[in-house]
Amino acid sequence: MSSPVRTLAGVITTSALLGVAVGATFADPAGWRWEWPRTDFSKHNVSFAEIKSGGPPKDGIPAIDAPRFEQLVGSKPTGWSAGLGDTEPVIDLSVRDDPRAYPLRILIWHEITNDVVGGMPVAVTYCPLCNAALVFDRTVDGRALDFGTTGKLRNSDLVMYDRQTESWWQQFTGEAIVGTLTGQQLRLIPSRLESFERFRHRFPAGRVLVPSDPNARNYGRNPYIGYDATGRRPFLYDGSLPDRIDPMERVVAIETAPGRHEAWALTLLRAKGTIHNGNLLIRWEPGQVSALDDATIRAGRDIGNVIVQREMGGQLVDVPYDMTFAFAFHAFRPGSPIYKDDQNSTD
Repeated sequence: MSSPVRTLAGVITTSALLGVAVGATFADPAGWRWEWPRTDFSKHNVSFAEIKSGGPPKDGIPAIDAPRFEQLVGSKPTGWSAGLGDTEPVIDLSVRDDPRAYPLRILIWHEITNDVVGGMPVAVTYCPLCNAALVFDRTVDGRALDFGTTGKLRNSDLVMYDRQTESWWQQFTGEAIVGTLTGQQLRLIPSRLESFERFRHRFPAGRVLVPSDPNARNYGRNPYIGYDATGRRPFLYDGSLPDRIDPMERVVAIETAPGRHEAWALTLLRAKGTIHNGNLLIRWEPGQVSALDDATIRAGRDIGNVIVQREMGGQLVDVPYDMTFAFAFHAFRPGSPIYKDDQNSTD
């Protein structure tokens, strides 16, 4: 029998991406309780009608709970990580001089890694359907939460759950949307989605996530072939689409001020190279491939690297950002601007 994650990939590649209708089951609390007896469905801040089954059951896409790492030696990868291509994408962060990289060739199959970096409990998350690569401090009210996948989607985005209360959390926003912790917010941690080569250059003694079982998944293959191509429709998404921009175009999404969200089309950033927005500096440089393009991740087309920093006290400091799809930003940040040229924006 195929594993749930492989089944989902098959549904996407053979149905949604070929234009064949996919039957999505709208979620219903009455039908959820056998699988989620500990979740308090009386508490929620979104309509249940917005939540759909993505195919896999609870934990059908297994989070990584005991991550294993290999150490770089003089910026050279060793062991399993030596097989990573220089331009392959990794999510990386450094907390208290503890730099780590999480290759998308692993996260595309697992979506969540529960880790402790520099003494901080973090959840490193990636939703392929929204291309949302986000790292959260997973401490809430003094307690470290452990996250898994619900198998549900909202606006095509991963709905996570914490194992302590089995509340449900929206990956795109870091907010609890169902259960005891509804309304709680995870703190976003600055991280970069960049090429493996750039991580090695910045952190020659950094550590790289490797699979606990290299044969558990076909690591290095992309189960969402061509998903980010121009003209594609988002998977299991029936919300409105942004005006005058392809829904699958990448945008750089930033909370530029408390409660204010803005996004810049990657095509605009690519053309300009650097964008200044107040004390924010947004830069683009070539050399990172898309994980969602070719059947082999390392053979994907070049989409480039993005760096977002804020000038503080004469220094440039990394700030959180998300290189996501335009439709996802539009869905979760309605009314927020998407800049696609120097004069005009769309929302």
